[in-house]
Amino acid sequence: MKVVFMSLTGQTRKFVNKLNLETIELTADNAFQPIEEPFIIVAPTYDKEVTDILVDFIETDQNRSYFKGVAGGGNLNFGKLFGFTAKDLARDYGVPLLHLFEFQGNEKDIQILKEKVTELG
Repeated sequence: MKVVFMSLTGQTRKFVNKLNLETIELTADNAFQPIEEPFIIVAPTYDKEVTDILVDFIETDQNRSYFKGVAGGGNLNFGKLFGFTAKDLARDYGVPLLHLFEFQGNEKDIQILKEKVTELG
């Protein structure tokens, strides 16, 4: 399973690197690339204007058909808004919300997400 992510502050990148899975880091330069294999998205929590790059990727070619789940990072101080980007993507695309973690996550967060990815196949 490929892990697709974006990272503005580096927190999400640090988390994803701990997963030891194949990754694609999205930037404005590569958001419209097609993928032909199952993937999950790990999304930081930012306003929609910032995270639209994730939607651009999902909506490119047949990418949506390979989108299997989403996890999200953020700050628990956001309260109800904690992880809202991942929650919105899960709702909008009908994929499971696999896990939410704070900042760059911890070993338990890594273990939980790796287990969820294994369950997806």
